[in-house]
Order: sequence, then C-alpha cells, then structure tokens
Amino acid sequence: MNGKEMPHEIGEHEIKEEEVELLEQRHEGAEAEQAAKDDGGEAAVPTATEGSQAVDQAAVSGPSIEELSKALEQVQQKADGYWNDLLRARAEVDNVRKRTEREVANAHKYGQERLILELLPVKDSLELGLAASDQPTSIEGLREGIELTLKMFSTVLEKTGVAVIEPQGERFNPELHQAMTVQGSSEAEPGTVLMVVQKGYLLHDRVLRPAMVVVAKEPSDT
Repeated sequence: MNGKEMPHEIGEHEIKEEEVELLEQRHEGAEAEQAAKDDGGEAAVPTATEGSQAVDQAAVSGPSIEELSKALEQVQQKADGYWNDLLRARAEVDNVRKRTEREVANAHKYGQERLILELLPVKDSLELGLAASDQPTSIEGLREGIELTLKMFSTVLEKTGVAVIEPQGERFNPELHQAMTVQGSSEAEPGTVLMVVQKGYLLHDRVLRPAMVVVAKEPSDT
C-alpha cells in the first residue's frame, strides 16, 4: 500500500515546482514589461519639473515685457519727434510763402519808386521853366532851361538802362527800324537810312520802340 502512494506524492511535488517556475517567469516578464513602459513614458512625456524648466529657459531667451515696453516708448518718442519736425517744416514753408507773396506785392506796388524819384527833378525843372515864361526873359534863357531839363531826363533814362536808337546813315535793320517810306537819293547808299523821322529806344537788349525811318533807294531816271 505504501508502494502505491509514493508515486502519487512525487507527481504532486513535480507539478508544484513547474507552477512555481511558471509564476516566476510571469513575474519576471511583468517586471521587464513595466520597466520598458517606464522607460518609454519618461522619453515621451516630460515631467512637470522638466516642463517648468523649459518654460523658464524660453522666458530667459526672449525679451521681457519691461524691455518691450521700453522699446515701444523709444519708438513713440521718435515718432513724436518726427511729427514735431514735420509741423515746424510746414510752418516754415508757410511763412516763406507768405513773405514771398508780400515781397512780390510790394515789388508791384513800389517797384517804380526809384524811377519816380529820378523823374521828380525833371518835373521840378519843367515847372520852373513854365513859371519863368510868365516873366520877361530872353529866348536864349528859355532855350538853356529846356536843354537842361532834356539833359536831366536823358540821364534818368540812361540810369534805367534805356538807350536811344538813332540810325542816321546806317544800314536799315528791320529788327530795330521801321520804314515809313522809301525815297530815291543820289547821295545815300541804297538800303541805308536816309532820314530819322522818330527816334527809337532800347531797354537793355529789348526794343521798346523801333526808330521810324525813311530808307534810301536808287534814284529814278524820271
């Protein structure tokens, strides 16, 4: 009877050892799997401390709010300075325009002041000559007064750049002379001014009035 029971006890012992080995293998596999999960989780998902450090580092590398505010204030100050410069420039341009308009108006209004001052002595001389004509005087004295007045007036014209065109005996020039008529002459060369009917005048290089002339031509046989 004892010989029959021993094989049964040995079989149960072997089964228990196999179960223990299987449990140990499962436990080792679970630990390995957990270790692998732990390693993968740390690589993929940062911890709260690591995330805070990353945020702090990003904040240090970029400009702070105070720096941005200061930079904005500096830009605003520059913009205000440019605006003030623009306002001053516009005011200066407006002042120059008004001053120029005023000077031009005064030039039109008082531009002949110098000429008038030069002509006043001529008027005075004419008035004196007219007053002297009421008293007994010689023709020679009256002539001298007229010549003096004419000389004064000619001086005024010369000061203002007026020159006389008196082309007696000169070749006819259509830019300076105006032919009144053509007259045959044996003494004057054809195409020359035979007689000046009225003198002409130049203002610097501009013709104020052409000289009225008679132009000579070949005398006719008749």
